[in-house]
Amino acid sequence: MPEVRVRVASKVGLHARPAALVARLAAEQPVTVTIRKDGGEPVLAASLLNLMTLGAMHGDEVVLAAEGDGAESSLDKLAALIATDLDS
Repeated sequence: MPEVRVRVASKVGLHARPAALVARLAAEQPVTVTIRKDGGEPVLAASLLNLMTLGAMHGDEVVLAAEGDGAESSLDKLAALIATDLDS
């Protein structure tokens, strides 16, 4: 299963608006994407509540994973979004 590690760039972490943007993009993907903090349990990236309960703060590393046709492309899109300052 492909995985991508990415640092959270948003100054508020994956909370509120940034989490909503990530959840929306994850829901649009043709595969199911999970996300976890290093060493933690994976949760569905398309769930706003799941993203907020991760407690991923600015600078934390998260791991995205997906399987199936389009997995790598989906992971690249989500990683690029998480690596962007979503506070503006």
